[in-house]
Amino acid sequence: MVSGGRVGGGEGEAGEAAVAMVDNEEEVAQAQAPPAAAVAARELVVGYALTSKKAKSFLQPKLRGLARKKGILFVAIDQKRPLSDQGPFDIVLHKLTGREWQQLLEEYREEHPEVTVLDPPGAIEHLLNRQSMLQEVSELDLSDCHGRVGVPKQLFVNTDPSSIPAAVMRAGLSLPLVAKPLVAKSHELSLAYDPISLTKLEPPLVLQEFVNHGGVLFKVYIVGDAIRVVRRFSLPNVDVGDLSNNAGVFRFPRVSCASANADDADLDPHVAELPPRPLLEILARELRRRLGLRLFNIDMIREHGTRDRFYVIDMNYFPGYGKMPGYEHVFTDFLLSLVQKEYKRRPSYSSCEG
Repeated sequence: MVSGGRVGGGEGEAGEAAVAMVDNEEEVAQAQAPPAAAVAARELVVGYALTSKKAKSFLQPKLRGLARKKGILFVAIDQKRPLSDQGPFDIVLHKLTGREWQQLLEEYREEHPEVTVLDPPGAIEHLLNRQSMLQEVSELDLSDCHGRVGVPKQLFVNTDPSSIPAAVMRAGLSLPLVAKPLVAKSHELSLAYDPISLTKLEPPLVLQEFVNHGGVLFKVYIVGDAIRVVRRFSLPNVDVGDLSNNAGVFRFPRVSCASANADDADLDPHVAELPPRPLLEILARELRRRLGLRLFNIDMIREHGTRDRFYVIDMNYFPGYGKMPGYEHVFTDFLLSLVQKEYKRRPSYSSCEG
């Protein structure tokens, strides 16, 4: 179990703005960083390998414009050519799967250790499988004076659908259950209220106990050391009447989406209050270290009727940052900080003369 006290500055108010500004030290650190002038003297080249859909949602005109002002150039990577024949790159940004791409990238990392790859393919794979996705959160068992973070009870199912009810009973899971595809490429999910509906599911999948959370989900975006939080509408609470009056499988395209923004809604303050900032700082720091990732998000809920009991229900690598308010500034600052850190590590850097 990981526990700890206060980590950062002042805590957020219950009615604070939708975006939680967690790392106030970033601006001061960057202002004092000696290598900044050297970095700004040349263009920072970021090679990106993204699907066309991802590139469109992430590389929006506002991001490209701000990046140009800061001396950052985004260059598309041709996946059919060796990476060493392209560039040179300072940073490689990617969200692609497949063995060929992974091998291409790993070879490039060995040949060019000076280039920052966001993020290592092996580390990314951990978040692509829902059987292993929440394992680190579960083992972390985070608890301190600001709250407790865990994961709902869940069960991996890769068997004949007719045997699912018995497997659920043996595992001690309670209905209703959320069914999610094993491979995290899809955001679709189903809600099963009764044992018969479990037999209509399509393995392989992960079954997760549904936790009432007031219909609000917190999307915690991680960009390096920076953390931002936004509220999203989610599935409503389920009561005893729902269990007795509903049957079958209810399918949903995803738990939350940008169009279901809950930041400006008139919500119960106990439901809308953002998770405590110190708790998020510890969680993000530990997951960055354990996962070896710098670009991911956490979907978190607060158990309804409590103030300090939280559950992580999903995680995503390189999420839809374009939906995060102010992402252009956060991301460009992050990219520049990576190069500044690399510059500091070089033997030639020194603050002394002679």
